Amino acid sequence: MGAGEQLVTVGAVLIGALSTHVTNHLMERSRNRYQLLTRWDDKKVEAYGGYVDAARLRIAAAGRVYEPREGLREEHRPEEELRDELTEANRRWGSAFERVMLLGGDDTIEAGHELNAVIAEIEWQATGRITGTLPEWRERHRTAFRLINAFHEAARADLGIQGNVTGEKHPQRDLLLPEAPRAQES
Repeated sequence: MGAGEQLVTVGAVLIGALSTHVTNHLMERSRNRYQLLTRWDDKKVEAYGGYVDAARLRIAAAGRVYEPREGLREEHRPEEELRDELTEANRRWGSAFERVMLLGGDDTIEAGHELNAVIAEIEWQATGRITGTLPEWRERHRTAFRLINAFHEAARADLGIQGNVTGEKHPQRDLLLPEAPRAQES
């Protein structure tokens, strides 16, 4: 074998080694990027789920303050204890929304802000900061749960999840609430 053939062989080996190195580097970089995205998606799922759970707890705690005061149900715990429970629900909700703010996409964060405004109105009516009728109370709840669905839609889009939680295959559902006493209806 001549010197020229040996140089060609050595050159081919060097080119093969270099292309193997470059390919491995690019594949490793792509794999690391995918793992990072997957890790953040997992964190987003936790943040979004925790936020919706905390928002629902805040609504429920507001209801436990409001309903006994309005004669909609009997409560054996003192109002102060119920308000403390609402304060704790607010703390948990605030912490959960901070995680959404850190990890969420723009549309998801905006959907959260819209939901937060309605939940604040529910709490304000429950604690007497604003006045309202029982039909207004119920409409605030309907709006809150429509906005929870809007938050779900935005979160699903942010995560790249196909499908919808509303639409033709998922008809509009109403809240399951007790009937209003006839005197308070008007």
